[in-house]
Amino acid sequence: MQRYKCIIIEDEPLALERTKGYVEKVPFLQLDQTFEDALAGLSYLQTHTVDILFLDINMDELSGIELLESTAISSQVIITTAYQQYALKGFELNVTDYLLKPFTFQRFLQAANKAQENLANRTPQTTIEFIFVKTENRLEKILVANILYIEGMRDYRRIHCVDKKIMTLQNFGELEQMLPAHLISRVHKSYMVAIAKIDAIERGRILIADQRIPISATYREAFLARIKG
Repeated sequence: MQRYKCIIIEDEPLALERTKGYVEKVPFLQLDQTFEDALAGLSYLQTHTVDILFLDINMDELSGIELLESTAISSQVIITTAYQQYALKGFELNVTDYLLKPFTFQRFLQAANKAQENLANRTPQTTIEFIFVKTENRLEKILVANILYIEGMRDYRRIHCVDKKIMTLQNFGELEQMLPAHLISRVHKSYMVAIAKIDAIERGRILIADQRIPISATYREAFLARIKG
């Protein structure tokens, strides 16, 4: 039987132990790590492959929703929370399931089975040559090969291309889901860069198209591992 790696991000000790106990009862789940805060979990996700993520919402510093909005998560995400009002937002972020505390083992198993089915049916990603982004009242086509870097500007993201600049309200999490990670990498809470367009890296900054873009500690390890192959 294939076993799927999973982690738990949960800041309530009793809830963490309960979810951990449920995971250990399911033969096809393999628990890799548990985290009591979202920032530590995010750092782990950036450097490790995880099949299933059990994620609490209401946490200090960075909530589960903010984690999902801030970065691309390729794992199956199962929300575990006492707050029903976030259900719609969770499904807008394409979570696999939404478990309301206190949930039973039967309900947990239902969510785990759904994640297992999704993982078993997934198909290999093909090369993405272009994306469409929302800008003003239209969807605009952008060739991935033409992207230089993407800059966060409050509510907007500005996509700098070799031939144009495009403003969009789509957040970084959405853009990371759309763009291939081996070509376009997150390096800062406000920046993504096209790896092939990098001219140099010096003193913690990326030189690209005459711009100096900072590399933050949150993304440094995963970014450097990516460019080193």
